[in-house]
Amino acid sequence: MRFAALSAVLLLAACAGQPVDPNAACAALKAPIPAGAIGLPTGGAVVESATLVAPTDLVVRPKVPFGPPPPEVAIGPALPEHCQVVGAIAPVDPKAPPIRFQVNLPTQWNGNSLQYGGGGFNGVLITGLALTPSARPDRPGPLARGYVTYGTDSGHQNAPNVALQAFALNDEALVNFAHASYKKVRDVAVELMKRRYGEAPKKLYFFGSSEGGREGVTMAQRYPADFDGIFSRVPVINWVALQVAGTRAGVAQFGEGWLSPAVTRLVGQAVIDACDARDGLADGIVSDYEDCLRAFDAAKLRCAAGASSNCLSDAQLKSVLALQTPLPLNFALANGVRGYPAWGRGGENAPGTGPVGGWVAWQSGDAPPTLPPGPASSRAWLYGSGAIQYFIARDPNHDPRRFNPDDYAGRMREVSALMDSTNPDLTAFMARGGKLVISEHMADYAQSPYAGIEYYKSVVARMGQPAADIFLRLYVTPGADHMGIGAPSSVDMVEILSDWVERGSAPGDLVQARHELKLPFAVTAARPMCRYPAFPRYRGGDATRAESFECARR
Repeated sequence: MRFAALSAVLLLAACAGQPVDPNAACAALKAPIPAGAIGLPTGGAVVESATLVAPTDLVVRPKVPFGPPPPEVAIGPALPEHCQVVGAIAPVDPKAPPIRFQVNLPTQWNGNSLQYGGGGFNGVLITGLALTPSARPDRPGPLARGYVTYGTDSGHQNAPNVALQAFALNDEALVNFAHASYKKVRDVAVELMKRRYGEAPKKLYFFGSSEGGREGVTMAQRYPADFDGIFSRVPVINWVALQVAGTRAGVAQFGEGWLSPAVTRLVGQAVIDACDARDGLADGIVSDYEDCLRAFDAAKLRCAAGASSNCLSDAQLKSVLALQTPLPLNFALANGVRGYPAWGRGGENAPGTGPVGGWVAWQSGDAPPTLPPGPASSRAWLYGSGAIQYFIARDPNHDPRRFNPDDYAGRMREVSALMDSTNPDLTAFMARGGKLVISEHMADYAQSPYAGIEYYKSVVARMGQPAADIFLRLYVTPGADHMGIGAPSSVDMVEILSDWVERGSAPGDLVQARHELKLPFAVTAARPMCRYPAFPRYRGGDATRAESFECARR
């Protein structure tokens, strides 16, 4: 009760414009949050800690791989004084895990908030303290700009020797991962802002990449009244079919079909040889990505009679084609989707170590696939096979090598209705003034950028191009892989999106940069970030400067 009473006193002071002591205001946030403050069914939320954190300086340090910015370093942005609130939302089903959250409330608030999306199968608390996807390291992070920032674990915690996907056996945990946890945590964060500042945020933003990108598009579709601006980078929109496609590629590589690191280098170099210079510049970046789909033919790498090196066996060619041809389905998933598109070109040989970097990390592994997946298995096999077992078959002992989509059509449609962010009707989101920016990296090795392109086309087909242009942008970055490595890919999307939402400044073609990953983060190259369907075409001059390129259309 003492926290509730203190909170009421501070709230009255805040509403009256009187100075509020940051320590006392932070401590007052420890009061529980009732279920009635959350827009979906829960058991209410508890605040486990509320700590006033002193300002910290920017730091650049070595990091473990996986996650932006590129894996050589981690950039810890400068942080202002803020109240760091950590807590949990109780489930309705006592067997379901809680939803953990962290909310960071700056002492100097700009009146807005920014929610961070997760990655993979989540299961790790997103703190909201890092840079946002594609951020420029030479610009302040959202918290330093005065945004309240927050994130969640999506309603489950990873544990040693437990499959990443095991949580999906519980219905409530699955729904939380699919969409509900992000809405619930958003509502908790809004309640905390009301208590701390005496008012709700004026504008709410959501930034996510990969799985977090799917979450962002999902918010626009399912909860159109909840966010004003959403940035969705490389989103795994067509989620169910992606898991089936990843499983297909893994199954093809059992036995003689494995794509060893040497074979992936062979394929990657062949793509560059066929496609690199077709945009006017030989620089290792496949800019004219649509033209490359026609120019590169993996069948030309097939071994001739008697050859066994620098070529693909029939089994290996089948594995390559599992990635470079679409996956068809004999039935429709949610919103009429009937398969998964082919992967893009140019990321086959992307650099990186650990869980980032090209086909070796994501599609073929450092060793042939095994069941269960081992530490040298590809991430696509780890993700896809586990999704088949726990989401679709709901049987940890199911053998994904024998998976036939037709046998599970009903269940796939059920999961698709939960997980897939393919609903093209964004009328309600547009009507409330929401803005959505989708960014696809055309050398993505983890998911197909054409899934996002197909979704964009479906929105245009449903709503018309003039309506889509009011609230939706799709940008493409040729040469950039899933993590943004391989081409200039840094852009201040916080500023760009807020300008659109708050000042009506609709973005056109943008500029992306590459930076030295050390202070003062000097720009080493820049290139246009073109609105789809345009791509950066070289027109002469210094290839490190954006003005040496134009956003061209075929």
